[in-house]
Amino acid sequence: MKIHRALRMERCIGCHSCSLACARLVYKSMSWQTAGIRIRSTGGVSSGFQAILCLACDPAPCAAACPTGAMRQRKSGGGVTLKKSLCIQCGQCAAACPVDAINLDAAGNPAVCLHCGQCTAYCPHDCLELVEADTPAAPCLESCHVE
Repeated sequence: MKIHRALRMERCIGCHSCSLACARLVYKSMSWQTAGIRIRSTGGVSSGFQAILCLACDPAPCAAACPTGAMRQRKSGGGVTLKKSLCIQCGQCAAACPVDAINLDAAGNPAVCLHCGQCTAYCPHDCLELVEADTPAAPCLESCHVE
């Protein structure tokens, strides 16, 4: 199983290309609010940037908090899948996330990193990558879309 990691954030220039790629390719939107990865300044341009993304908790507290099953633990472990048609926009998933990695848009729809890796190609400084998790499992592409 592969999981998404921001391993070289010292190279990040804060361009948000990864966020926009995620919003457009995964969530079919052009808004930073609908991206599964967000970039934040760590205190100014000279001090660098931080990537806020799902840490692939196993078990995932966000999935456990979802009352409708819209957010579920990936079958291969670590990370979640999201089925928008079941989501009631209650925000319980975002409240349960220990690292604030679930972003809610203005309507309350969640956006979370699905560990698909589509954003990695859009980072001009190679800050992001998919890495092998400790336990072997199915490929991450099972969760590379929002239904």
